[in-house]
Amino acid sequence: MNKSASFPSLCGKFLIAMPGMGDQRFERSVIYLCAHSDEGAMGFIFNQALESPTMPEFLQQLEIVESSEISMLPEEIMARTLYVGGPVEPGRGFVLHTPEFDSESTLHVSGNVRLTATLDILRAIATGKGPAKNMIALGYSGWSAGQLEDEITSNGWLTVDADESIIFETDIDKRYDSSLALLGISSTALSSDIGHA
Repeated sequence: MNKSASFPSLCGKFLIAMPGMGDQRFERSVIYLCAHSDEGAMGFIFNQALESPTMPEFLQQLEIVESSEISMLPEEIMARTLYVGGPVEPGRGFVLHTPEFDSESTLHVSGNVRLTATLDILRAIATGKGPAKNMIALGYSGWSAGQLEDEITSNGWLTVDADESIIFETDIDKRYDSSLALLGISSTALSSDIGHA
């Protein structure tokens, strides 16, 4: 039997981690799902900042800028936060962004959110020519066929329609509570015992 037959595609939705889900990597995380089918799912945590590398270090590692050019980067680029997208391929960069940037490899996810994972978009961002709003994540969160559905059924995740402003505009430390608020829920009201006898 197809486990996901009763699950409509969750592409373009938020996954909000429930307390006590049992996986420290996803504690208090919110994930934007970019793909979901009966073959599996993938998305990006957008409320966990990476301590290293810094944005300048990341651009150097990818040879987008030379070390001598770092001091010439705009302050906005120097101060950019990189995000923990998830535990899969943590060395690879992915960019969630608004539609101003489009290439053959850009995935139109939902609404005004696009996903691009090429050096071109990082070069554009580094030179101030990137999309108006963007979020750079290292790694992604992935699930095999039926795995995400099982985790949702086991009360590991709540799902809600995405609000793009939370991804691109809300302060990182407020994204979890803001996502829960879309469901009319406060984090203090959540219990890790929900659904368990």
